[in-house]
Amino acid sequence: MKNKIKCAIIGCGRIALKHFEAINQHQDSLQLAAVCDTNAELVKQIATDHNCSAYDSLSDLLRQSSAELIILCTPSGLHANQTSLCAAAGKHVMTEKPMATRWQDGLKMVKDCDDAGVELFVVKQNRRNTTLQLLKNAIEKKRFGKIYMVQVNVFWTRPQDYYDQAKWRGTWEFDGGALMNQASHYIDLLDWLIGPVKSVQSMIGTLARDIEVEDTAVMNIKWRSGALGSVSVTMLTYPKNMEGSITILGEKGTVKVGGVAVNEIEHWEFEDSDPDDQKIQEASYETTSVYGFGHPLYYKNVIDTLNGDALAETDGREGLRSLELLIASYLSARDGEKISLPLEY
Repeated sequence: MKNKIKCAIIGCGRIALKHFEAINQHQDSLQLAAVCDTNAELVKQIATDHNCSAYDSLSDLLRQSSAELIILCTPSGLHANQTSLCAAAGKHVMTEKPMATRWQDGLKMVKDCDDAGVELFVVKQNRRNTTLQLLKNAIEKKRFGKIYMVQVNVFWTRPQDYYDQAKWRGTWEFDGGALMNQASHYIDLLDWLIGPVKSVQSMIGTLARDIEVEDTAVMNIKWRSGALGSVSVTMLTYPKNMEGSITILGEKGTVKVGGVAVNEIEHWEFEDSDPDDQKIQEASYETTSVYGFGHPLYYKNVIDTLNGDALAETDGREGLRSLELLIASYLSARDGEKISLPLEY
């Protein structure tokens, strides 16, 4: 029997709940050793509920806790510095999306973890959704033939009181806007599913919310394969989250995975047949959460990687691929120009 991996969760906001659930589902392999949050009252209550240690300072936790894997559920703009501190302390790091809000910060996170000889995991749990796994399989089997066009829609709503709940929300330094925050997992699909991107051209706008960043954005994309596509994102959909979807139009196939959060296969049609076609109905699932159910599956790969039984599926370098697209999109919107990839390293 291998020893349980001791974990610590930093930041006990809404996304942390998914990590508590995932750790509990893997309690044979994981142990929650500590939690940390600047809200002392909240973190003490959570520590009591989960029978673990409580800290209100990451530096204190790194000095005193035996945790081996530090899970960052903090505002995105804090991830880079916190990752560096964890790496210097010899701790493995798992960070929620996006891994950073600045390109150079993302590069430094990877370098610091490399230099320290620790793992850096970037959470991309949507990749584990059954709907997207079937879509990925279809692409890898080349069932589409040549892919011509891709459309991603994220039509959600975030009212003003959502941003008002915390000062860091809706800021450039700590959060990022609709593209970087809410649509981050959808931007990840552009490279993971379709392949390397050649160039992007974007426009963003703050149309209704009192925030620094964009609440609405559009993005045109050209892939190196020649495929064309676009992304439409808004947090202003009335009156609730409406759609999170990806549509792929190819030479020999057409698919739309939609629902509120790519949880429903709405169209699936190919020239050829495949055993996967019989799995379409059971792959779709009901959800009221935009997070999906991929966190426990994501954790399984992390456990296997730390135990030496697998390679990390979404490590720091994989995280950089979507961060690069996000930064390129913001540069395009700022300068009114088409941005070619890769960005300079």
